[in-house]
Amino acid sequence: MADVNQGSVLPGETSPPALDGLNATDSNGTDAVNATVAKFVATPEGTALAYGSLVFMALLPIFFGALRSVSCGKSKNSSDMPETITGRDAARFPIIASCTLFGLYLFFKIFSQEYINLLLSMYFFVLGILALSHTMSPFMNRIFPANIPIKQYQLLFTQGSGETKEEMVNYEFDTKDMICLVISTVVGVWYILKKHWIANNLFGLAFALNGVELLHLNNISTGCILLGGLFVYDVFWVFGTNVMVTVAKSFEAPIKLVFPQDLLEKGLGASQFAMLGLGDIVIPGNLKKNTRTYFHTSFLAYIFGLGLTIWVMHTFKHAQPALLYLVPACIGFPLVVALLKGELTEMFSQRVSPRIAPTETNIFLVRRGAGRMPYGQRDMV
Repeated sequence: MADVNQGSVLPGETSPPALDGLNATDSNGTDAVNATVAKFVATPEGTALAYGSLVFMALLPIFFGALRSVSCGKSKNSSDMPETITGRDAARFPIIASCTLFGLYLFFKIFSQEYINLLLSMYFFVLGILALSHTMSPFMNRIFPANIPIKQYQLLFTQGSGETKEEMVNYEFDTKDMICLVISTVVGVWYILKKHWIANNLFGLAFALNGVELLHLNNISTGCILLGGLFVYDVFWVFGTNVMVTVAKSFEAPIKLVFPQDLLEKGLGASQFAMLGLGDIVIPGNLKKNTRTYFHTSFLAYIFGLGLTIWVMHTFKHAQPALLYLVPACIGFPLVVALLKGELTEMFSQRVSPRIAPTETNIFLVRRGAGRMPYGQRDMV
């Protein structure tokens, strides 16, 4: 899982978490030409704005993803139901994430970084368009003018003929979905051409919201197994090896949220970013509870854990893996509440339903938690 980072400081370095000339990037994510550029030091106002914005953006997909998971849970269409992770899936999850991460490490060591990132950019271009379209669809349903006729479309691919004909793809959509797709494509082209941080965040928020909405844990024990395993994964790959650092420096994809610390000075053309990986949003955000009490507790625990991450990083001038603080908070707070209420046994024996109260909070997105991935050539570790 990507950590909160104020700049480009490698493990073991004692310099402040600011970008030096060797790692600095411009707004398009390209390397700075002059390696002797003075280190960037954010103002207190810029730092507070960047961190506050990251926390706010992180809470949006957790809350609204939970709201939308209600609709998924009530859907009669099985294809719209959230995908459920079992205890076995959760136990294998850190292993799969580790294999993915190490595989990317080997790829970047063997093959050209430029070509790999080109392929990944095109892949995330398509994936981002679909995710953003799905995210925009409910809002489009509310604002679409009633006097404009809505036409229905169907995309159907079959294999074989006669009695052996088999459906491969059967996707139904309408005019509103087409508009969402066009808008999302514009954002995708903007991201591909400019790698602008706003386009990055639009795709990142869409990925995170879909991850919280469509991913479902079958019980609390599964959530604890998942978070515990990824806690070990995160700490090991960050502090035990240079694999995460190498991949983070090389990988370009909109799977993190970023916010400029120099926004007040440079406006939308700002280039010095604080960032948070989507894995630190999607995975804790899926530890859903059946009651408002536990949801509120988990929600506050997430805010506390993320705030603690930022405080430790800012105090010790070293970037931190967010799950190091989020996992104990998101598991510990609800456990204490359950213990005080005498509901500890019931909490672990009860299945977690996607049909949660409205005020409570693809597998691929979470598995991308294997990547502590950068914006441009930035290192987030």
